[in-house]
Amino acid sequence: MIPQPDSPSLPSTYEEALAELERLVAAMEGGQMPLDQLIENYRRGADLLQFCRARLEVVEQQVKVLEDGQLKPWMAS
Repeated sequence: MIPQPDSPSLPSTYEEALAELERLVAAMEGGQMPLDQLIENYRRGADLLQFCRARLEVVEQQVKVLEDGQLKPWMAS
């Protein structure tokens, strides 16, 4: 999805994008938002979601390289 010309730029980190996405979802779930703002927030949320997925994909590829090309299960210690 291509960001709208008047939409704000994407955050610089995954964590910032996720925090903004969580705020948008909470505001939208409140049900007190005008329809135009709801649609605008939905579009912004879609852009943020795409950004987060892309960042996670990059990290997954880096982990595969670090693990000699095989993605191994995460072992939380």
